[in-house]
Amino acid sequence: MLSSKMEKAINEQINAEMYSGYLYLSMAAYFEGQNLSGFANWMHIQFKEEWAHAMRFYNYVIERGGRINLGAIEKPKAEWKNVIEVMAETLDHEKHVTALIHNLLTLAHEEKDYPSISMLQWFVDEQVEEEASVTALLEKLKMIDGRGTGTLMLDKELAARVFVDPNLPA
Repeated sequence: MLSSKMEKAINEQINAEMYSGYLYLSMAAYFEGQNLSGFANWMHIQFKEEWAHAMRFYNYVIERGGRINLGAIEKPKAEWKNVIEVMAETLDHEKHVTALIHNLLTLAHEEKDYPSISMLQWFVDEQVEEEASVTALLEKLKMIDGRGTGTLMLDKELAARVFVDPNLPA
């Protein structure tokens, strides 16, 4: 059984994951408007991953006998100056999510909630991967100043990304 503190914190994380997905969907729409369908594809996959993360937390709460309490999802930003600003904001957002996961892990340790500690380790590893992926993309964009042929080449590369549901067996 989850403690009431852990249940409340995970419900808040479900909302944060859904907001992340909503933000990335807004970023995808921005890229569609810029005729960067590969970048839009990359963000659509980010959207799907974030909602899959929310469902992973959701299912965990249910498995532990807890209750789900969904809150309103905040309206995301819709406009950016350029592709570099979008990806810089994406990195900042992923760092924020990492901090939220670390806070959950700290709470799980305080509560001596070993099942939650185990479950949260997956998210710690996932956030390392997320930050590395966005950092690499942002650094490439900075090298080419987010414009021209290089951006179009990256757009084509990002169009090939496919979604793999992290909640399905490998």
